[in-house]
Amino acid sequence: MSCGSSALQSVLYDTLSADAALTALIGSAIFDAVPPGEAPETYVVLGDEVITDRSAVLCTAMRHDLTISVISTALGYGAAKAVAARVVEVLTGSELTLADGHLVYLNFLRARAARVGTASRRRIDVTFRAMVELV
Repeated sequence: MSCGSSALQSVLYDTLSADAALTALIGSAIFDAVPPGEAPETYVVLGDEVITDRSAVLCTAMRHDLTISVISTALGYGAAKAVAARVVEVLTGSELTLADGHLVYLNFLRARAARVGTASRRRIDVTFRAMVELV
């Protein structure tokens, strides 16, 4: 049984990659895993996901709580916050069509900014909640 996770990840990645304003900020630095070696100064990575069954008598549905992270070594939080804001705008303002299942909603839940390791790296975790009905 599919839980729609792969289709959801694909549409999120494709939507972010196709946004001109986001690519103007970070180029093609959108990943589904932290890149090996030397990473770009600021990049987006699709992260953790928790899937919960929300099926009912007449439909099979899954709730996805997912995190998209913005990582930056740029000075201050400005660059990372601009990218995080654009990620939220793009994903909450787009009609997203899944290859497998139907996206009922995708809502922004919260964002958390923190320094990681040394003070020179910043991370903003943007959390979304999606409901996917399986077909």
